[in-house]
Amino acid sequence: MVNIESLIRVVLWRHGQTDWNVQNRFQGHSDIPLNKVGQYQATEAAKVLAALRPNRIISSDLIRAQQTAAPLAQLTDIKVEINPGIRETDGGLWEGKLASENRESHGELFASWYEGGDEPAGVTGERRSDVAKRAVSVIEKETANFSGTIVFVTHGGTVRSVLGSILNLPISKWGVIGGLSNACWSVLELTKHHTGSKWYLAEHNAGSLPEPVFGDDAVN
Repeated sequence: MVNIESLIRVVLWRHGQTDWNVQNRFQGHSDIPLNKVGQYQATEAAKVLAALRPNRIISSDLIRAQQTAAPLAQLTDIKVEINPGIRETDGGLWEGKLASENRESHGELFASWYEGGDEPAGVTGERRSDVAKRAVSVIEKETANFSGTIVFVTHGGTVRSVLGSILNLPISKWGVIGGLSNACWSVLELTKHHTGSKWYLAEHNAGSLPEPVFGDDAVN
């Protein structure tokens, strides 16, 4: 039997629902708050995540992530740390616009980006590889010389980029990782065994109830 020891658990928790999610507007860096449903989702999800007994909570600087982190911080009495490195993709000219509007204005680019291309989002925004680079850098820094559980409160597009990068998938294959529903999460575990340490995807799109996927990475 191979001896496997879990060293670090990373919870990638997507923010709760916003009005722009429901409207299918590209949010990106736009600082949109949770709606009432999103606030409820965050409160209910926090009850589940608190059972993991996290050691730290690190949130994107965008308000929808901070509002999602707040109920968990209250339950666990852990101060939320803010890090802009795990914010959502800069959507450039697409931010605030409906998917139909972005298809009309940048049809070829928009289609290629949604199919997994690494072009800058919205012409002037970020590439998926850029998002992965900055977000993975934060995770690597915060998990260095650490053992335990960290909850990163972040965004759907960011989580997909992180998972694709950490799991060593080609960028063109990152789309096979399904999107996260609002206030749901993925769990990465760094394990140590005889061949060394390696990240594993322990859970994906987990939550108390199934929810539809809205937002920047929803293919609709």
